[in-house]
Amino acid sequence: MDRIDQLRIFLRVAQCGSFTLAADQLALPRASVSTAVQQLEGRLGVRLLHRTTRRVSLTPDGESLLERARAVVADVDELEQQFRPAGGALAGRLRVDLPSRVARRLVAPALPAFLERHPGIEVELGSSDRAVDLVHEGIDCALRVGTLAASSLVARPLGTMRLINCASPAYLARHGTPRTPLDLPRHLAVNYASPTSGRIAPWEWQEDSAPQALAMSGRVAANNAETYIACCLAGLGLIQIPAFDVREHLAAGELVEVLPYWPAPPMPVHFVYPHRRHLSRRVQAFSAWLAGLLQPQLAA
Repeated sequence: MDRIDQLRIFLRVAQCGSFTLAADQLALPRASVSTAVQQLEGRLGVRLLHRTTRRVSLTPDGESLLERARAVVADVDELEQQFRPAGGALAGRLRVDLPSRVARRLVAPALPAFLERHPGIEVELGSSDRAVDLVHEGIDCALRVGTLAASSLVARPLGTMRLINCASPAYLARHGTPRTPLDLPRHLAVNYASPTSGRIAPWEWQEDSAPQALAMSGRVAANNAETYIACCLAGLGLIQIPAFDVREHLAAGELVEVLPYWPAPPMPVHFVYPHRRHLSRRVQAFSAWLAGLLQPQLAA
């Protein structure tokens, strides 16, 4: 077994936290997986993993190796892809991170078409509302919705996502319907807390093309989109949400759009990936497919 294969096995064991699970996923005997890691440790002269009867975890040396190993394996994969015919079949693992609602509502239902088009690709789909560290966590690419923080990532703009203001019929029956932003101080919002910083986002709108913001009163705050919408459906307050997220709720009368002439500014959407001289063809293929999938939901 060559050194690159040993690194691949080490990465899978670290990811799974289990030799048995890693062996199952790699379709290898457990003994071969254990031997490969032992040989890697012997070559490096350090212990990479703590082993117990229930769990495998990284040692400090294993943590140090993890990021470098991911980069080395990714570089080897990209090198191999570079010399394959342009029309050749794509193969390998693709680690993607997406906002939770985009992953569940848009990408997961359409993913079979992408995998059918590229039967050699395996997709590891992460979904959360926090901005993951692509380099540290070994993610190949991600979709980011909202203003990007300064970073070394390469960002491809895809468009913007329109937001609307919503409330449940039960909330409006109890508190009345706001007609202009001047009514907002008399209302409650379901506040959105950043899953990264915990900061509460203000209520936003545009007036005469100028951005406005207001810290809303509220009795509940949520840090992910699913809970945010669920709290609104429960009548706990107003929310600002991408239109695609609540289309079915609006059609069913479970939510009602309010303040239609004072929406929040649209949110920019970017496809991001770590800076590399040779972007893998897997990432290029996924980027093109994802841009086409999202196009109906985005303004150019």
